[in-house]
Amino acid sequence: MEALYWGCLFGGILFAVVSVLLGDVLSSAMDGVLDFLSFDFFNPMVIAGGITVFGGAGIMFTQYTNMAAGAHVTLSILSAIVVSILVYFGYVRPMENSENSTGFSEKELAGRIGTVTVPLPAEGFGEVMVRVGAGNTAHIASSFDHKILPAGARVVVIDVVEGVLRVSELEERKGDE
Repeated sequence: MEALYWGCLFGGILFAVVSVLLGDVLSSAMDGVLDFLSFDFFNPMVIAGGITVFGGAGIMFTQYTNMAAGAHVTLSILSAIVVSILVYFGYVRPMENSENSTGFSEKELAGRIGTVTVPLPAEGFGEVMVRVGAGNTAHIASSFDHKILPAGARVVVIDVVEGVLRVSELEERKGDE
């Protein structure tokens, strides 16, 4: 039984190292062949951690306790399950949820406040700077109300038509500053 534990310990460590070092290379080489196996809990880090803990716990229970072989196996499996759950909920899942994208859709810009950077004529195009996420983006814009809007005017995006923001001057109420 001890040989199985040692094999799991070293196999888990080897699997973790290989998946960390070659994970992207293998993934792109296989071109998504194994994507159907992508269940959240069956993450390589969770699997490798469970196998490694099973082997390590089995070795420790065998060498440092006087329990029967069945008890070693049971406690090793329970240890592997507990550590796998902790790794999944403590590391893997929070890291999946923390992935942020700086991308946005132009349709999301409707209702946003911006500032005119290149004056908008009554008929024609200018440029508006809109804050998106942590940065600002400049977009081609036209006046929704067909009014001249000078540089520096605060505007609200009414809609987006063929990549052009249609904006209207923002009328601020007294006390809103």
